[in-house]
Amino acid sequence: MHLGKKQVLTVVKVVDFGVYLGTDKEKVLLPKKQVPAGIEPGDPVEVFLYKDSSDRLIATTNEPKLTLGEIAVLPVVQVGKFGAFLDWGLEKDLFLPFKEQTTKVKPGDECLVALYIDKSERLCATMKVYQYLKKGAPYQKDDQVEGIVYEVSENFGTFVAIDNQYSALIPKREGNPGLQVGDRVHARVTEVKPDGKISLSVREKAFIQMDKDALMVMKRLESCGGKLPFNDKADAELIKREFGLSKNAFKRAVGRLYKERKIVILENSIELK
Repeated sequence: MHLGKKQVLTVVKVVDFGVYLGTDKEKVLLPKKQVPAGIEPGDPVEVFLYKDSSDRLIATTNEPKLTLGEIAVLPVVQVGKFGAFLDWGLEKDLFLPFKEQTTKVKPGDECLVALYIDKSERLCATMKVYQYLKKGAPYQKDDQVEGIVYEVSENFGTFVAIDNQYSALIPKREGNPGLQVGDRVHARVTEVKPDGKISLSVREKAFIQMDKDALMVMKRLESCGGKLPFNDKADAELIKREFGLSKNAFKRAVGRLYKERKIVILENSIELK
């Protein structure tokens, strides 16, 4: 019998409150309300094995949203003293310990999680899904992809699970896109390395993005009375904080506006013409 997996077991005994599946030496209860009509000893039944609220092994014919070896997005239904509880389609909610959360969650949030067996032989969820994600993704440079953020690192950038299956990274050099764990993203593949690692960008190609960035700078200038109190030589952190752009992207946008003669660049400011 395999905890956390779907399997076919044989009926060995019929009782008033259900049927026992397995063998005479090792058997598990399938509660009466789960028993298919007309079941008799010797019949095969496909079930999923988990533990009930009393930590007893139990079988169900219900379809779980997550099994061992899989990854799925599950909603948070409540938060308790030691962690959160997720709806995974069974009568007992799935426990997500605080130590397995990559960010604090609250009811209504959706979490990308994997299923694992803890030291007490219980099924639990983890948001630390990197080791469960697949490699060898079928994507090429400039492909448009969808994914969900599963971790944000100050050192490396924003980690995304493409199609909830493949790991990818929005590198730190892309600037801070303001994404948080659980956010859905639409991104462009910028690199697929020989080892299968994927880099993403939520920005368009430079020549397309430049127009969008220039428009954003123009709108900011207009909303600030036609003047910014810094120019394109400003500190990178200031630019990132004010516009969410890298310094190079900001310089390209300002350069576009300057060539179009829409602005003047002064020693300590940028102003509309």
